[in-house]
Amino acid sequence: MPDFIKQPWPWYIGGPLIGLMVPLLLLMGNKTFGVSSSLRHLCAACLPVRPEYFRYNWRKEAWNLFFAFGIVAGAFLAAHFMMDGQPMNISPKLAATLGARGVTDLRGMMPAQLFSWSQLFTLRGFILIVVGGFLVGFGTRYAGGCTSGHSIMGLSNLQLPSLVATVCFMAGGFLMANLILPAILKL
Repeated sequence: MPDFIKQPWPWYIGGPLIGLMVPLLLLMGNKTFGVSSSLRHLCAACLPVRPEYFRYNWRKEAWNLFFAFGIVAGAFLAAHFMMDGQPMNISPKLAATLGARGVTDLRGMMPAQLFSWSQLFTLRGFILIVVGGFLVGFGTRYAGGCTSGHSIMGLSNLQLPSLVATVCFMAGGFLMANLILPAILKL
């Protein structure tokens, strides 16, 4: 496997590739980029008795299900076939900060000392995995879309709600990374 696939790509390559998805999807049939709506499409396709929210032509958006499946398949392939057992390439300052909080095993995509089945039954793990997952899901639905839908697609279409959502996503991220996460890691 070539080394350039195994390492994080610099912003000046990844950013334009992500940005080029917007005009490509618009040219391919006026499709919008976003991931959170995939769960709605999946429920609309699979539920035998559908509430009103799931009664729509989900087949028009079936391509989005393949996109979401590709994300899951890509993550599986990366985690099982592209990891070489070496620690992730992160800032030495971040590694030192995590080490001071007891997170020293950085070999996986996510530290097993924070995200694993055994950690799920600790207070810290429950907050990070269950509470965090609920808040991400709730916030995504409350904002009417996820970061990719608003921050990539919505901003490129000059949508004011997407600008507001993106500002809130960024503020929440800064707040979480700098104030809340250090407090959780002390648990």
